[in-house]
Amino acid sequence: MPQLPELNATPPDNNTTPPPSTGVFSSPRAFKIKTLLTWVILLSLLLGTFSKMGLQWDLIGQKLPFLLGLHLSPDGFIQGAALTILITACSMFFCLLLGLITALGRMSDNALAFGCATFYASLFRGTPLLVQVLIIYLALPQAGIVLGALSSGIIALSLNYGAYLAETIRSGVISVPRGQKEAAMALGLSSWTVARHVTAPQALRIIIPPAGSMFISMLKDSSLVSLMGLWELNFLAQSYGRSTYRYMEMLATAAAIYWIMSIVLELFQSRLERRFGQGYRH
Repeated sequence: MPQLPELNATPPDNNTTPPPSTGVFSSPRAFKIKTLLTWVILLSLLLGTFSKMGLQWDLIGQKLPFLLGLHLSPDGFIQGAALTILITACSMFFCLLLGLITALGRMSDNALAFGCATFYASLFRGTPLLVQVLIIYLALPQAGIVLGALSSGIIALSLNYGAYLAETIRSGVISVPRGQKEAAMALGLSSWTVARHVTAPQALRIIIPPAGSMFISMLKDSSLVSLMGLWELNFLAQSYGRSTYRYMEMLATAAAIYWIMSIVLELFQSRLERRFGQGYRH
């Protein structure tokens, strides 16, 4: 015969507070301080390594304003890091448009739209970016299409990264549970309202991290336009290295500038991640 529970058993104390966690992440402020100290130590070691190479710091100081783009090129156009930022910003804008349109085509029930989207994505993901840059700048003139170096670089970067971004956007959209959209439609909301206020905020949480990584890669791949004679950061670093026979100073300075620009994008990406991931914090 089964034993019945005692009626006068003492109920568990629901007001008992669990002991505070003693893990590494118990204090976010302490974790951030430790992370910052780690960065400082590693950066000091890196700078200490370069200081032992006998670098000409006065040469770096002399060429730094030109590498940053604080001076115009001889033909009166921007150069250095300023030109790199311009190319990257324009490419980001057109890449977002292409990626969004292609992602919609990939999710479309229309065979023509789906075929065009998949063909474009396969073509530009399946061929090297360098080959695409050279075809647009050097081969298209044979067909009577002559483009400038700046426009060729922006078009190549936009087409290449737009194909990759389309898959990132598509994966973010399909990750949203279908019931979310169906529930919103049942409330009588329009398709545009559902897409803007239901699907997009949840999809962006998935899209932002890989998209941010791609834009950082785009920033660095913008150095490929130096093959077309544009006076961007990589082109100037190589030119000054050849003229002064001090490649280490110029290339290391260019690498540092690229790194700083990438850190700015990383911070912007982190801020967007926190904004769209507020409801998913543990």
